[in-house]
Amino acid sequence: MKKVIYVLAVGLLLSNCEKKVVPSDKSDSAKEKQAITVLLDNWHKSAAEANFEAYFNAMTNNSVFIGTDASENWNYTDFKQFSKPYFDKGKAWSFTAIQRNIYMKDKVAWFDELLNTHMGICRGSGVLTKNEAGWAIEHYVLSLTIPNDNIDAVKLINKEKDSLFLKSIK
Repeated sequence: MKKVIYVLAVGLLLSNCEKKVVPSDKSDSAKEKQAITVLLDNWHKSAAEANFEAYFNAMTNNSVFIGTDASENWNYTDFKQFSKPYFDKGKAWSFTAIQRNIYMKDKVAWFDELLNTHMGICRGSGVLTKNEAGWAIEHYVLSLTIPNDNIDAVKLINKEKDSLFLKSIK
């Protein structure tokens, strides 16, 4: 009888120690990626339509926007202040995603996208976080794309301004 109780007790203990594995639901991931796609597409559309409030409501209050110029590393408040005159003119900028990759882990997502812009093809990348209201942009980086064959020409064009910029940050 003691052996039966012992076996039952050990079995009960082992069954309670069993690690439960909950399979991830791919449909939830697809829904989240779709929500992020809609957010980013609407964010770009808000700039094209000069919808200042919608554009900045897609970002967190501590977000960062890094532009194409080496000096453009804006916190949320400074980026709003910089952008306001463009939005007030009725059209800020028009970026259309032509390709996008989205990656996720828990309540953080990161992405990269190719954009059709007035500057030609650009690359955007960023980080989003999910809060009770949904996804929001925490960090965005806008970069010009330069074909590898043109790097030397671009370096020559940038040489003087790069030198002045490096002196200004020392």
